Amino acid sequence: MTDVDEHGRPEPPPNGDELATLLGFLDFHRATLAWKCRGLGSTDLNATVGASAITLGGLLKHLAYVEDDWFSRWLFDRERSAPWDTVDWAVDNDWDWHSAADDTPEQLFALWEQAVERSRANVAAAVADGGLDRPTDRAWPDGRSPSLRWVLTHMIEEYARHNGHADLLRESVDGSTGE
Repeated sequence: MTDVDEHGRPEPPPNGDELATLLGFLDFHRATLAWKCRGLGSTDLNATVGASAITLGGLLKHLAYVEDDWFSRWLFDRERSAPWDTVDWAVDNDWDWHSAADDTPEQLFALWEQAVERSRANVAAAVADGGLDRPTDRAWPDGRSPSLRWVLTHMIEEYARHNGHADLLRESVDGSTGE
């Protein structure tokens, strides 16, 4: 039984094995982002802080992209799916961030939630096909392929870093704070 805190975040297992611990922390950070963005309209999801162009809506869309990129494109060497497959990344390398302003909160949450669900299915397939040591099918330019363990740890880092941004943004929108 997973404990869930007052914000709907599942607590990582305190005595889990390596896979359960990694997945537990990743799900905790995913739920933290959802909590920070929940209940906001388009204006609030497009608010910025100081000189930064980062928005909560941009975070949702960027992390949807990162989920798909690592758990589909890198892990299984699949082509990019919609909407990422039609982007001219050479023209706008930050399209995921910039284009979020054109999306409704419902579209942003749906895009992100669907990416997370695909990622969970892809992680389960990778675990069944070699576990945490399974290398990605796509290699880095130097020929090395990171392991599923590396990808999961990187995704925890990605969410943790951006959840710090989400803390500042949400507080600036309506004063809401919390870890």
